Amino acid sequence: MIEGNLDTTNTLLAVMAAVTVLQALVLLAAAILGYRLYRQVMQTVRDIEQRQIAPLAERVQVLMTHVDSILADVKDVTGRVTRGTERVNATAGRVRASVASRVSQVAGIVHAARSAVQHLWNGEHHSDTTMM
Repeated sequence: MIEGNLDTTNTLLAVMAAVTVLQALVLLAAAILGYRLYRQVMQTVRDIEQRQIAPLAERVQVLMTHVDSILADVKDVTGRVTRGTERVNATAGRVRASVASRVSQVAGIVHAARSAVQHLWNGEHHSDTTMM
């Protein structure tokens, strides 16, 4: 009986060894297929990058350079406008002061003339009433 048991055990061990070898072959095949798939995917990614992303990146770089140039121009124009506005404000202040001074002078002359006319008018009016 011991012989029968050993035959069964040897058969089971042979089956287990064959399954283990088969598993190792399947794992090796899966690893090889995985590596090939990885290489194909990476090649596809590189191709897409060369055909699609690289030209797009170049266009974006050109646009960014153009935008930088436009921003520099806008900054320059803004500086000029600011300086011009400061000059206009200074000139407006001087004009306002000059006009205010002249208006004050004219107002003084008008006030003096008005006072003189009123004085003459009131003075003649009083002398007419005293003569009658």
